[in-house]
Amino acid sequence: MASYDVIVIGSGPGGYVCAIRCAQLGLKTACVEGREALGGTCLNIGCIPSKALLHASHQLHEAEHNFAKMGLKGKAPSVDWTQMQAYKDDVIGQNTKGIEFLFKKNKIDWLKGWGSIPEAGRVKVGDEVHEARAIVVASGSEPSALPGIEIDEKVVVTSEGALSLPKIPRKMVVIGAGVIGLELGSVYARLGTEVQVIEYLDHITPGMDAEVSKTFQRLLARQGLSFTLGAAVQKVEATKTKARVTYKLRKDDSEATLDADVVLVATGRRPYTDGLGLEALGVKMSGRGQIETDAHWATSVPGVYAIGDCIAGPMLAHKAEDEGMAVAEVIAGKHGHVNYGVIPGVIYTHPEVASVGATEESLKEAGHAYKVGKFNFMGNGRAKANFAADGFVKILADKETDRILGAHIIGPMAGDLIHEICVAMEFGAAAQDIALTCHAHPTYSEAVREAALACGDGPIHS
Repeated sequence: MASYDVIVIGSGPGGYVCAIRCAQLGLKTACVEGREALGGTCLNIGCIPSKALLHASHQLHEAEHNFAKMGLKGKAPSVDWTQMQAYKDDVIGQNTKGIEFLFKKNKIDWLKGWGSIPEAGRVKVGDEVHEARAIVVASGSEPSALPGIEIDEKVVVTSEGALSLPKIPRKMVVIGAGVIGLELGSVYARLGTEVQVIEYLDHITPGMDAEVSKTFQRLLARQGLSFTLGAAVQKVEATKTKARVTYKLRKDDSEATLDADVVLVATGRRPYTDGLGLEALGVKMSGRGQIETDAHWATSVPGVYAIGDCIAGPMLAHKAEDEGMAVAEVIAGKHGHVNYGVIPGVIYTHPEVASVGATEESLKEAGHAYKVGKFNFMGNGRAKANFAADGFVKILADKETDRILGAHIIGPMAGDLIHEICVAMEFGAAAQDIALTCHAHPTYSEAVREAALACGDGPIHS
């Protein structure tokens, strides 16, 4: 029986980062993973492969629509789907092998197999039982389907199946207008698929700033995605090669059907805790199937901690990573910190969408007096030169103190630009602090400064 200071169950972004940080802090560490490769959903069948396909399909879009304007003449490239899949798989391999290298470098044992916790202080992997002073559950999440819909990962697919379709479908129906559905829907739309999105709510991207959401839907529609909002899916009937989706409009209960080659069910994710033995162990769970934890990520069972998608909060890789580092600090007797008010969210379509902190809607609901500073990318020289002038930066600041409360960006490199705001918010900065900071010209980041200026006397280029 091997003995460790810490055993982490799951090698996704939360788990592998937690394991590395534990090892850096001098703790003897092992990580349990049943997949053939480390990295969890994110690296193997999630964030990384989807970004590879988003990048490849965006390059195709640029070749088809913008190259000629720049004097780059010639036929737009044809799509070799097999090669595009090979590129995606190579990207996955590079990342997962990188984690293997980091495990070896930090002397972390990879316990290959699926783990369970038969009792506090022990983890069973296969037929072997290992001892640990602390156990961290980082088991992640899995796609949640609608009742009565059978997923076969061929015709009716989750995000996993959508990343590895044998061919590019002629017609795709996406159920759910959240991050996953819109990212993968935009990939296939660029590749020539007719994409129809069905959403239960009356708007796309639930929880997003309403102004950004409306702009985002308009830009996606311009790219060829069609939207049916306020629609409840009743059933999905699949044959070997086709599927039919039946939905009902909530406003009048009228029923309609859509035929497709592929149906992508993108209706969110749920915690994955099957087989861990948490109920028998006495770990307290919420009504939504999440593991309940205290402010230090400790569960109701002493010595057992949990982080990432299997606990409360946004299901984001970087949130899990932050929690992984923080819980490692706690286990090592230090102080772990995660500022849940400054966790950015990003959608990697084109244009990208990014947000952090409060929305206008949440501030209004809370009765918080605020001001808005907004700047359109149309006024940004770099964006215009790069055919990326759609969208805007919006900064929300306290009306009296000017302290930044939130920011919302739709436009080029939004996922990178948002971090200037994140750092500012972490330090309690005012919008004026960004407005008074010199930004290089010509860069997209100038739009952030202009939005900060708009919280004061006004932007320069608008």
